[in-house]
Amino acid sequence: MGAWLEQTAASRAEAGLRRTLRPRDVADPVVDLASNDYLGLARDPRVVDAGVDALRAWGAGSTGSRLVTGSTRLHGELEEALADFTGSAAALVFSSGYTANLGAVTALSGRGALVVSDVAAHASLVDAARLSRARVEVARCTDPAVVDQVLAAREEPRALVVVDGVDSVDGGIAPLAELHAVCRARDAVLLVDDAHGLGVRGPGGRGTLTEAGLAGAADVVLTATLSKSLGSQGGVVLAARAVVEHLVDTARPFIFDTGLAPAAAGAALAALEIVRGEPDRVAALHAAAASVAASARAAAPGLDVPAPTAAMVPVVLGDPAVALGAAASCAEHGLRAGCFRPPSVPPGTSRLRLTARADLTADDLALVDQVLHKVLGPIVAPA
Repeated sequence: MGAWLEQTAASRAEAGLRRTLRPRDVADPVVDLASNDYLGLARDPRVVDAGVDALRAWGAGSTGSRLVTGSTRLHGELEEALADFTGSAAALVFSSGYTANLGAVTALSGRGALVVSDVAAHASLVDAARLSRARVEVARCTDPAVVDQVLAAREEPRALVVVDGVDSVDGGIAPLAELHAVCRARDAVLLVDDAHGLGVRGPGGRGTLTEAGLAGAADVVLTATLSKSLGSQGGVVLAARAVVEHLVDTARPFIFDTGLAPAAAGAALAALEIVRGEPDRVAALHAAAASVAASARAAAPGLDVPAPTAAMVPVVLGDPAVALGAAASCAEHGLRAGCFRPPSVPPGTSRLRLTARADLTADDLALVDQVLHKVLGPIVAPA
């Protein structure tokens, strides 16, 4: 096995696809445009204090699965608050957004069902579809006409269509109202992963389903993570109460996993209260994203930098080595930029993914502008 590992590692290195861990220090001097802390709440003192209070009250871990000892009062309060905020009938908290997607997709499909998975679906949705034992059709689920064709041709009595509400790479918004109309007409369930939409899109950050007028729809399932806009950790499935009860009975990543740590639950609950009370944070996030995009376009007019619709600003550079070099150069100048390479994005579309935050200051944005001009200016736009 050693020779095989060395050979595959060398092949990845030659293709510019090796990955390394870069631990951060507590005192991090760079301006961060790589994290998913969209609303700037991960280090908000109110969120941190709530996490510490939960840690002292309940201990470091939840001590068991949710069905044994891993459900605390905080978990119940968080589920009620998330359901109320998103307009959902019920909620179920998982240990991560990944396990929430695994649990929801596998429990709601299975043998004799069809899963229609978007071509750009997050890896957790892809893995969930593979593990579901359902027949899987990969399609462009952002095109309702394509989804309609796939559903119309099916023989299975049950079908589940899975799509990201906000694309995790370029920030595109799925046409959820149109997709839902197709799913309802074809007797299918629509599952929307709103990891990048909760706290970002919709009135007060209530997400893409609320924005599309679908909050609380009985034939729609919403999943999300607590690790992005809420600055904590964990995942959640929001749906009709019967769906949540079904997941409690059948979702293996819920039944056989240790419950979310109480500190994470307490921190997420405090963050959600801040989002409710300070809706201007959402507007500040979008203003920061527009500023970052304007700087990128001015720095390299030949690069296609779209107007952002969410927190992320994609700057496509093409070659993975070019993207990796640009990210490293940004870091040398005090700016941390996300670098996306295959398999996270299709070959030939490696890019910087710059993620804005609501708490970026005028000085931060000025540095972003300076660094992007230094780094992107010399780069020739890909053919």
